[in-house]
Amino acid sequence: MIKLRAIAEEALAGVLTDGMTIAVGGFGLSGVPYDLIEVVRDSGVTGLTIVSNNMGVDGKGLGLLLENRQVTKVIASYVGENKLFARQYLDKVLDVEFSPQGTLAERMRAGGAGIPAFYTRAGVGTPVAEGKPHSEFDGHVHVQERGIVADLSLVHAHTADKAGNLTYRAAARNFNPLVATCGRVTVAEAEHLTDGFIDPELVTTPGIYVSRLVVARRRTKEIEQRTVRPRVTVEA
Repeated sequence: MIKLRAIAEEALAGVLTDGMTIAVGGFGLSGVPYDLIEVVRDSGVTGLTIVSNNMGVDGKGLGLLLENRQVTKVIASYVGENKLFARQYLDKVLDVEFSPQGTLAERMRAGGAGIPAFYTRAGVGTPVAEGKPHSEFDGHVHVQERGIVADLSLVHAHTADKAGNLTYRAAARNFNPLVATCGRVTVAEAEHLTDGFIDPELVTTPGIYVSRLVVARRRTKEIEQRTVRPRVTVEA
């Protein structure tokens, strides 16, 4: 099967529909599939449920879909860097399902592995556990969490080959490998495409999980926050 597409619009052609659930890789502004998100924005689909650690920042990444009022529900662990996200949540425009970060990661991993649910101690006794089944294991109460299977997964990789095998670079690895496994259809953008095949020992996401692939366009990489030391002036 030929997975490589010439442009991001072609990679998502015929896939996007109103009301679908989309899992998206990235953490803050690192490892975000910007090209694919922009195609989702331009498609005009609405009523989306987005599964992602967070929704980027205002005007960047998944924040574009919020600005365009295309999202009705978000499953995430963090909202702090996006003012519009917080405002839409507080104004009850947006339905938000909070999930502890490790639990969210495991829910996607479980969905990709065919595990419908699991138990965890994280969140017991807090609002995130309300209305969910509880059971006791080894003297401790656990809450049941459901695995996540998305209609579509969007991921950003550093390197890919034509078979769809993926590797990631540094912090951009974040949620991307988990997102890649939990989608019924997974579309990946990669910064680099190898001529041959990636060494199997180096593959992070096997191509079996990737439905379509596109080379990401070159762009300046965004930095969410800069923390630098004051410049020290040395007297002669």
